[in-house]
Amino acid sequence: MAVEALGATVVVSSQRRRDGKWLWVLPPLLVIAVLVVYPLVLVAIESIPAWGDVVGSAEFRDALVRTVQIAVSSTVGCLIVGTFLAVVISFVPFPGARVVAGLVDTMLALPSFLVALSFTFIYGTTGILRAGGFLTSPWAVVLAEVTFYTPFVMRPLLAAMSRLPQAQLDVAASLGAGPWRVLRQVVLPEVRPALVAGGSLTLLLTLNEFGIVLFLGAKGTTTLPMLVHTKGIVMFDYPGACVIAVVQIALSLGLYAVLRMALGGRRARLD
Repeated sequence: MAVEALGATVVVSSQRRRDGKWLWVLPPLLVIAVLVVYPLVLVAIESIPAWGDVVGSAEFRDALVRTVQIAVSSTVGCLIVGTFLAVVISFVPFPGARVVAGLVDTMLALPSFLVALSFTFIYGTTGILRAGGFLTSPWAVVLAEVTFYTPFVMRPLLAAMSRLPQAQLDVAASLGAGPWRVLRQVVLPEVRPALVAGGSLTLLLTLNEFGIVLFLGAKGTTTLPMLVHTKGIVMFDYPGACVIAVVQIALSLGLYAVLRMALGGRRARLD
């Protein structure tokens, strides 16, 4: 009887510990509900009366298309420039390679408006090149975003390339493969997960970029974040701003879900 009582006590104690663990879930859920869910619900409720007017307007459609165009163009540019620089830093020996790699890490800590500010000193009407027309074009926004977000592609690529076995590269070279063939058939397939991860992060960040577009003030370059700012802060059209904010959130979360599914499927195939 004593053994049975002891066993029952142990079972009850274990059950209480398991039940107590669920209590630790409540504080983070409460924080998320107050700081994230509640404001989003308020934004969604505030947007209800203005959906028809905003979504049906040409201003909204143009901003949506422009946002996607800039994000995709900037991401493609970052992939091209980031891959080129990562290959040069990793496989082309030159003095100061470590310094350049360190500058890449430093760029990750800088605010985006500094890039836009530097563009005004280069392309502004009183800048070095005095290309004021370019500075107010959408291409200036794309170039500024490529300049700022390229390190987000380079950093994972540099890490992946540093883990490539040198013996694998030497074997490919000993079999007569030239540098371009080694890069195309050996290096890029090995670092493709890092390339996809960096490109996905860049696409999400450029889709929601606000500081560069605001600081450059490019004519005709109204993106969804800029439209939220204009309607909410300049025009005091809060319901309209909430509609665009909801669309921006849905677009970002949808893209994030698609990328997570794609990356998850890739990891499953690799496993």
